[in-house]
Amino acid sequence: MNSSVPPLPTARGGVRRKTRHVSARDSSGNAPAAGAKDVIRPGAFPQTLPQNDAVCGIYVHVPFCDGKCPYCDFYSIRGSEERMEQYTERIVKEIKYEAEQSGRTADTLYFGGGTPSLLGAGRLIRIVEAARRGFGLEHAEITVEANPAEDLSDFFREIRAAGVNRLSLGLQSANEKELRLLGRRHTAQQAARCIGQAQNAGFDNLSLDLMLAVQGQTEESLRRSIAFCARAGARHVSAYLLQVEPGTAYFKQKETLDIPDEDEAAALYLLACGELERNGFHQYEISNFAQGGYEGRHNLKYWHDEEYLGFGPAAHSFLNGRRFSKKRSLKAFLQGEMPQEQGKGGDFEEFAMLALRLTEGLTDARCRERFGCPVPQKIKAAAKRYESAGLTVCTQDGFHFTPRGFLVSNQLTAEVLF
Repeated sequence: MNSSVPPLPTARGGVRRKTRHVSARDSSGNAPAAGAKDVIRPGAFPQTLPQNDAVCGIYVHVPFCDGKCPYCDFYSIRGSEERMEQYTERIVKEIKYEAEQSGRTADTLYFGGGTPSLLGAGRLIRIVEAARRGFGLEHAEITVEANPAEDLSDFFREIRAAGVNRLSLGLQSANEKELRLLGRRHTAQQAARCIGQAQNAGFDNLSLDLMLAVQGQTEESLRRSIAFCARAGARHVSAYLLQVEPGTAYFKQKETLDIPDEDEAAALYLLACGELERNGFHQYEISNFAQGGYEGRHNLKYWHDEEYLGFGPAAHSFLNGRRFSKKRSLKAFLQGEMPQEQGKGGDFEEFAMLALRLTEGLTDARCRERFGCPVPQKIKAAAKRYESAGLTVCTQDGFHFTPRGFLVSNQLTAEVLF
């Protein structure tokens, strides 16, 4: 590296869409920056040994959805009663098998999608019960995603009684024009009613999704969406910059989309960080904000580079030091196709990349706990060079990125680690 601080462009590269899994490659799912070299030479840092008795997390991908939003590139399909029943039977069977094979316990269970609520309470409860039989789920965080476009009062009551204790609702915006342009099927009023139904069913731990830098969004409309979250009683907010991904309807229309440019998007992200903090949501990860004690335990497993098992088509897993994933195909899943290997995981490079997504950052304490060694001084010194630019905060124990640093975290991570 040069002794001077190299310029880092304002970019969306660090602030990603909703986490479904963590790649073995880097914290955002992309390969390291061009020219990056291995940060740790062989033998300099031991790779953590597989912990066959460690508590893991469970992710269940429910692929069924009423329709594809124009920005969404997650695996989703329309469901029928027959398909959903076949899917549920297969999930229950795989959970039983993997529990017997792994001998693990789990303390988080997360249903993502797709739209998990489309399965109905009965099928979701069967899966929760199978996971409880197989993996214990003592004092577990159990999260279900849902869209706030329908009357879910009975659904919420049933799953709450079965032990589901956290909801993640796809609000995306409280502005009607923005919702229409995003292809969402709900209004802000419907979302408020849905949140009330969840609270009446006994849900206190509510997370709302917001999207940043979408068509028509202004600083004022973003402030109002954040105020809506606070007034509604959310305990957690996930705020993601819009990413126009290949294969989506938005990608086909990208030349005509009227979305903020990169500088405008960066300004909206920084505004969101400040407004969420002002409304009582502290930032703990690039795109995640929570009231005290309501941080998402399941996603923290990803960012702490801990192990988890994924069930369902397109689900990813990290277990016994191996990363593997299921094919993006319901047919392949129902036929029991074997997962695709993605290589080893859990080395220092991966651990550090993921840690730098968090506001706690990369610390000596966590490195010693994982590897028996503190953060290398060379890495601390590299991070220190960006402190005067307002991109990092450095202490004797380690360092973390600021919100401005998060905006360029892909580039900044490469500069600091490689």
